[in-house]
Amino acid sequence: MDPRRNAWVVAGFAAALDLALIVCAYGFVSLLADVEVVADPEVGVLVAPVAVGASVLALLVTLGLRLVRPERMAATVVLSAFGSWFALVLVAVVAHLLSSTGSVMQSVAFGVLFGLGWFGVLVPAAAAIVAVFAVLVARGRQDGMERPRWPWEHDDVE
Repeated sequence: MDPRRNAWVVAGFAAALDLALIVCAYGFVSLLADVEVVADPEVGVLVAPVAVGASVLALLVTLGLRLVRPERMAATVVLSAFGSWFALVLVAVVAHLLSSTGSVMQSVAFGVLFGLGWFGVLVPAAAAIVAVFAVLVARGRQDGMERPRWPWEHDDVE
């Protein structure tokens, strides 16, 4: 299989796993700590989903480009975590700026504080975990590992 195509396939599945982990983690933290994801009610309810979507998209692009050469695991994991966190904060700043009448500094403070809170820290943590697994899968695929087969796909079973 073409290494570029393989990288984007693995990155796509990794992005789906990242989204699932973030939604699960947000739900558990919100439920157990009894806190809202976005504390400022003036910002609206779409800030967190759009910011998470941007972070997952950043992870997809980072992994899609980096998994062509999966030997560089540490750099890929760090870039994935930082890229997803930066996208989350950037979209939170822009969303706060568009939805409020406050100043730019208030929006920057909101985005950075959102990124440093419980919900903001979960995004790079999930991205790093997913990136580790994605690199391991990409390395295995590069070394000739085939996909798992269902029991009925084996030739030796009658």
